[in-house]
Parts: sequence; structure tokens; C-alpha cells
Amino acid sequence: MEKMRDSIDFKNTDIKTLFRKLLLPTVLGMIFSALFVITDGIFVGKGIGSDALAAVNIVAPLWLFSTGIGLMFGVGASVVASIHLSHGKVKVARINITQSIVISSLLLMCTSALFCSFAPQVVKLLGGSERLTPLAVEYMLWFVPFSLFTALLNSGMFFLRLDGSPNFAMMCNVVAAVLNIILDYLFIFPFGWGMFGAAFASAIGTTVGALMIVFYLMRRRCALRLHPIKMSRRSMQLMRRNIGYMCRLGSSAFLCEVAIACMMFVGNQVFIHYLKEDGVAAFSIACYFFPIIFMVYNAIAQSAQPIISYNYGLNESLRVRRAYLLALKTAIGCGVCFALVTIFCSREIVAMFIDRSYPAYEIAAKGLPLYATGFVFFAINIVSIGYFQSVERAKYATFITLLRGFILLTACFFGLPLLLGNPGIWLATPLAELLTTLLIGIIYCFSKKKRPKKVLSLQHGKDDQEFLQEI
Repeated sequence: MEKMRDSIDFKNTDIKTLFRKLLLPTVLGMIFSALFVITDGIFVGKGIGSDALAAVNIVAPLWLFSTGIGLMFGVGASVVASIHLSHGKVKVARINITQSIVISSLLLMCTSALFCSFAPQVVKLLGGSERLTPLAVEYMLWFVPFSLFTALLNSGMFFLRLDGSPNFAMMCNVVAAVLNIILDYLFIFPFGWGMFGAAFASAIGTTVGALMIVFYLMRRRCALRLHPIKMSRRSMQLMRRNIGYMCRLGSSAFLCEVAIACMMFVGNQVFIHYLKEDGVAAFSIACYFFPIIFMVYNAIAQSAQPIISYNYGLNESLRVRRAYLLALKTAIGCGVCFALVTIFCSREIVAMFIDRSYPAYEIAAKGLPLYATGFVFFAINIVSIGYFQSVERAKYATFITLLRGFILLTACFFGLPLLLGNPGIWLATPLAELLTTLLIGIIYCFSKKKRPKKVLSLQHGKDDQEFLQEI
């Protein structure tokens, strides 16, 4: 087990060295997660057809919902746990992550049962047409029941990195992605299982990756591991308080995923209105591509998060600022690269998903370069939201996420096509991201002038001691 852990000193190591040590395995893990998504799209598009690709896009918000739950509890628990670790409260940190895993799993078990019980109605609510509904329902019924493993795979990444094991966290993503790629090919092509095969392959890959995390957190030689909790009334009250605070800290991470789901939902409505099912199929390619970009930016934000939170707990404001600016520069550089590749290679990217004979091909090839103009602003926004989460400024993070992901995005999706026609649909997301970046600049300058508040571990020190007495 010791081989799984790396020597990481969040307090004394140079920020650049520390960030680099966390960034490489985190980005590699996210790249494999991106391969998980993109190969699923390629195999579905090539092996089943453009309608199948559109159907997966219809139910994708449900996958994003479970991912968002995982990220919300992962961010919230890891920020709280890292602050406690910086003050030597290891047992409290263990309890924090245990609470987050138990509650998120129970929540997703309930929602998955609900979604599957009313699958046709859910697909209709998400914008599925008569032509796409049967395919969407088939995919949904074989993937949604495994949602709790999707959440655990996402939240577990935070806990493993905080425990000093970014390389093992990367391996969990690698194993999940490789399994998905192999099984996707086998189930769709040789076996001919269609939508069921695509969904089941993803479910198996995710489950195996999540079980690797559970195995890690159950080992007693881990510093940050699962811890039994008493079921007394006082323990339940303190758990409710802790879960509430974690959810507030991580709510913007959840909302980021829900914002992508909102983009897909509203975009599907607008595309089907202007360009029918072929427009939805074209948009689905962008929707497969967008989470991949998000994963890389999220990897950068997640690499900075334990550094920022740990040093924030020690009131090391200079190290906090250096970590944030380093993450921001890295994300902007990646955003520029992604935008250039997408603009100049749009036809090749689209051809990976569907044949050139489909009408959706030309729609997507013309739209992706417009869509890519927002990638740099998206980079700034994701890293900045992560920064606000890490320093317990949950209100700023939540406000920014709600504005960019729902209000501005919806307004741009419905307003720009009226002004610019079909190109306006593709430019809606970039404009929403640009406006959000301008707002973040204002908020960051304003927040620097305010006196920093006390960190969580100092606010709740008395309650934490009571909690320790309970267990």
C-alpha cells in the first residue's frame, strides 16, 4: 500500500513543484476519462448511427447529474478534510470523507430508482422525440442504475490526491477508461448489442474504477481512510451539519455539471427547432467534445485545490495566491491550444464520430470552429470557481456558476439565433463564458479588498471536539 502513496508536503514544498507533481497524474487521469467519453461517442456513432448518438445526448444530463453529485461531495469533503488535516485533525478528516461517500451513495440509489421507474417520461422531459425515445430509454435503463459508482469514481479522486496518492487516482481512471474502450468495441461490433452494449460497457468500466477507490480507502495503512461512525442522535446532528457545509462548498461543482446538462437540454431544444434531428446529432458531437475540455480544466483546478485549501487552513495567503495564478496560466495555455486545434481540425474531429454522408456532418463541421471561440474563457471560469470553493467562498462560486451555466447560457441560446441565425446557436456558449469571465475579474478584485474570514476548522473547533467524543 505504501507504494500507492507519494511523498507530498503541502506546507513546505515549492508551489510550482507541488502543482507539477499533482498536475501530471491528474491530467493523465482526466485524459483517460475523456477517452472514456469520446470512444463511447465514436463507437455509438460509427457502430449504431447518428440517431443513436443523438439519443445518448438526450439522456447525457442524467450522467452529468451523477457526476455532479460526486464532484459536489468530493470538493466539499476534500476542502473540509484538507483544512482539518492542516490542523492535525486526522480522525475528523476521515469522518468527513466517510460521511460524503455514504450520503452521496444513498442519494443516487434513490434518484436512480426514480429515473428508471419513469424512464420514457424522463426521456420525453429531456427533449426526446418519438424517433429518438426508444434508443434513449434503452441506453438509460442500463447505465443509470450504476450512477452511484460514477459519483464515487469522481469524488474518490479528491480523497486519493489529498492522501498523497495522485498516481493511484490516475490509475483508477485509466483502468475504467481502458475497460470501457475494450468492452465498447466488443459489445457494439462483434456482439452487436447496440445501445445496451454501449451503456453496459460504460457501467462496467465505471464500477471497476470506483471499487478500486473503495479498496484503497478501506486499507488501514492509509492516512485518509473510511472510518466507522456511531448512529447516535448527536452524531446524526453533527453529520447533518457537516454534510450541509460540504454541499454548500461543493454546490458550484455540482452546478457546473448541471450547467453542462442545461447546455445540452436547452441546446437540444434550440437545435431541434432550427435544424431538426440532424441538428441534435451535430450538437451531440460538440457535447461529447465539451466535457473533454471541461475534464482537462477541471484537472487543473483539482490539482490546485488541495494546495490552496491546505495553505488556506494555515493562513498562508501568498502560497494560496501563487497556486491560483499558476493554475490560471496553465488553463489559459490549454484553452488556446484546444481552440486552435478545434478551429483548424473541425472536419477531422467530426469525421471521428459520424460518416461524411450524414447531413449532421456538415452542420457540425461549420459549427465547431464557432463553438471553440469560448474555450479560453471557459478555462478561466472553471479554475476561478475552483479557487473560490477552495477558500470557502462558496457564495461567489455558486453565484458565478448559476449565472454562467443557467441565466446567461439560456438567454444567449434563445437570443443569439434571433440576431445571427444558425451561427448564433453555436456562439451562445462562448458569449456566456466571455460575460462570466468579465464578472469573475470584478469579483476577484473586490474580494481581495475584503478582510479574509476565519477558516472552517477554527469556526467549528468546539463542534469537532464534541464529534470526536461521540465516536
